[in-house]
Amino acid sequence: MTKKRIVITGAPGTGKTSVIVKLEASNFFCFHEVIRSMTQEAKESDQSTTFASNPIVSVSDPYEFNTQILNGRIKQYTDATSKNDDILFYDRGIPDVLAYMDYFDQTYGDDFINECKNHTYDHIFLLPPWEEIYVSDNERYESFAQAKDIHHHLLETYTRFGYSCIEVPFGSVDERQDFILKSIT
Repeated sequence: MTKKRIVITGAPGTGKTSVIVKLEASNFFCFHEVIRSMTQEAKESDQSTTFASNPIVSVSDPYEFNTQILNGRIKQYTDATSKNDDILFYDRGIPDVLAYMDYFDQTYGDDFINECKNHTYDHIFLLPPWEEIYVSDNERYESFAQAKDIHHHLLETYTRFGYSCIEVPFGSVDERQDFILKSIT
């Protein structure tokens, strides 16, 4: 059987991480969000104790930071070949890098675009902004209004690469997981 590569994506505060945790608890293999660990490392290496905005624009070299995120996601993609699982979930996919760079009005070259074209996924599940559950945390700097704008950038970017995003309806974590699993079978 061919491996199914499934991206779970969405703007900050959409419940994406809760769904990933639930999928893992249900014995599915999930690649975790690359930027959370990078954000923490950047915060620890920076002289300041706080960021005024998302670290993608707060680090001294945003292009290099995005390159590291891109490379981390490519590594996850290639690491999947060594997994025995037939279904692999990704907490964000490679095109997310471009969506965020577009959102922050950052430039990127054809190498970024080509990586999106050369590493494809089977399904993209997009969790929409959900104001009732939105909270900020140590790695989330965006307002809810910004989260809605990021959502549109994610949808536009995945669509540009030929994906038909499947919007995950609001509901409990169990309901959202069930929706995803029923959609891939």
